[in-house]
Amino acid sequence: MKRSRQERSLSQLSLEELMRRYPEAWARTGEALTAALATGRAESVDALLQRARAEANAWRARVAASRGNPQVLRAALPHLAAERMGVLAAQRTALAAAVGKTEGTYRLSLWSGALVQLLLFRRGLERKPVSLKLFRALWPLVGQRRLLMPLVQQRGIYCFYSRELVAALAGLVGTRPCLELGAGDGTLARFLRAAGVALTAVDDQSWSGRVTYPEDVEKLDARAALAKYSPRAVVCSWPPPGNTFERLVFKTPSVELYVVIGSRHRFAAGDALAYERQDRFVGGVDEGLSSLVLPPELDPAVLVFRRRSLES
Repeated sequence: MKRSRQERSLSQLSLEELMRRYPEAWARTGEALTAALATGRAESVDALLQRARAEANAWRARVAASRGNPQVLRAALPHLAAERMGVLAAQRTALAAAVGKTEGTYRLSLWSGALVQLLLFRRGLERKPVSLKLFRALWPLVGQRRLLMPLVQQRGIYCFYSRELVAALAGLVGTRPCLELGAGDGTLARFLRAAGVALTAVDDQSWSGRVTYPEDVEKLDARAALAKYSPRAVVCSWPPPGNTFERLVFKTPSVELYVVIGSRHRFAAGDALAYERQDRFVGGVDEGLSSLVLPPELDPAVLVFRRRSLES
């Protein structure tokens, strides 16, 4: 569902800014999230966010039907903001569980920082394919493991890729022309190309304030990219939760294989409803591939979908 310019601007605001602009919507969202968290069940949070998404989608449909009527859009924005606030607040809660606080400065110790740099980065924040054997040997020695992802997520890094994962993905894609959606800083694209995959990387580059996009990541949204390249294989790493583009992958006739690298938690990544409702592909979580995404504290999940007509 196409999103308005006003809604896209909401995605650039912090939770605090949204709370200030839409206090009544936050009061309802915060109360509902508190109740969901009180159950101690992740499913309760997922259900809350699904309800907020359904309500937001209903308002998106009203805006579309009104052809962008300003009055309808003004009425819709608090509901769209509530959906966004729910996601951000849930992520903030997950951060608190991981590091014990939601704000302030996080720093790794000299020892932990040195190990992390050795294991995961080539230089600076340039990621490298990780040796799984070395990771398993040294990761337990990193005393501040829980701090790593909150630190690097601020720069658009949501996971790390083992050499074994890259090789396995390259084997899955094979000789198919491949498109990576939401390629970000181009790390996965770089790894897969080095492994022999014929891959085109695209991103709408809406996170230009956080992510440095290389020249070989084309500025293109998912709809335009799928139409332009008609890929046989598509990969996407850590798609935003509740996004509106993954459903387009399942509707693209040329696509035979879709691989998603993300989270087991619905509020953290991906369009779970699109995965469940599509009927042209078979597949789901591949546990073997999931175990090759790092670090394991992310509760990562790799989902593999193959077009039904290709199944034996």
